[in-house]
Amino acid sequence: QLTLVESGGGLVQPGGSLRLSCTASKFTLNDKFVAWFRQVPGKEREKLACLSSTDGLTWYSNSARGRFAISRDYEKNTMYLQMNNLKPEDTAVYYCNTVWRTRDLWGQGTQVTVSS
Repeated sequence: QLTLVESGGGLVQPGGSLRLSCTASKFTLNDKFVAWFRQVPGKEREKLACLSSTDGLTWYSNSARGRFAISRDYEKNTMYLQMNNLKPEDTAVYYCNTVWRTRDLWGQGTQVTVSS
């Protein structure tokens, strides 16, 4: 079964940092377009960052730009979201995403809570 397994969420104080990881199982992420999203209850899922499959180009939402960084480790078949200077409004469930053939694949979600 093709899966994306996330880790790295948790409770952090405002101004702190977290790094989320997302590891693919039974397929390679290395030639895929990958992305991170987040969702707050009652709101639509928000796209935060994307990383292209070929040339390393990235895209960030206004809320992520300058504080978050998307990357991947080819050897570990893993993608990351480094989040710095976290704010209470970053509290959400974070999801990794990719497309395998025509299938939209999602991680299970990891909770990030920013609070003092």
